[in-house]
Amino acid sequence: MNHLRSLLFYAGYFLAMLVCGVLFLPVSPLLPLQERYRLLNLYNHFIIAWFRLACGVRYEISGLANVPPGPCVILANHQCEWETVYLQLIKPPVCTVLKRELLNIPIFGWALRLLHPIALDRSRPSRAIKQVLTQGTQRLDQGLSVLIFPEGTRVDPGSRQRYNKSGAVIACRAGVPVLSVAHNAGERWPGRHWVKNPGRLSLVVGEPIATEERTSDEVMAEVEAWIEARLAEISEVPRPHEAVSFP
Repeated sequence: MNHLRSLLFYAGYFLAMLVCGVLFLPVSPLLPLQERYRLLNLYNHFIIAWFRLACGVRYEISGLANVPPGPCVILANHQCEWETVYLQLIKPPVCTVLKRELLNIPIFGWALRLLHPIALDRSRPSRAIKQVLTQGTQRLDQGLSVLIFPEGTRVDPGSRQRYNKSGAVIACRAGVPVLSVAHNAGERWPGRHWVKNPGRLSLVVGEPIATEERTSDEVMAEVEAWIEARLAEISEVPRPHEAVSFP
């Protein structure tokens, strides 16, 4: 049954991508950035709704009232594609830090290029960190929020990896709050398998964390403690106590 549901989901997924590529991409470059986000995010809205309907997923989302009115840095755990789609919707326009290879995917990558992401070459880590710090601060100054996954890559449910503090650094430099997000989306949308799983998908948005007169280490420690505590509450897969280092 899950295989049939997943096939149905992907049929709608790729059809939606094709339709958006034909109807939205040609006109998007002509629009102001805010309107461009609204148009291209129609695809995101569809994918989130279609995943719930086709795959029998029940959303439990809380804390959206905590999203601040001005720009912020959004820090979330990263398990699969679902959160990269959904988190574009809670605070648009939002600039996402992502790997550069994604921009080369037909249609999907072309649309990403129009949303001013921070695209990193992960084969050059030192340069990537400098790019995040420089461009992230610029995006915040321009009024965009910045979405960063501090684990640096997708991490399977039940695994844990050290958090990078670059998001906290740019938030402290710009004096904007940090918005922590925790979810168990990888339990419903496995990052390493195409078959989706029905059941509860929980996402929690924390209260904004002030950064004025605080160090990035202090802010990052608070973010990681909050995310891990929430994951321990909402995850169906037990959380490990210790994180592993980046390879």
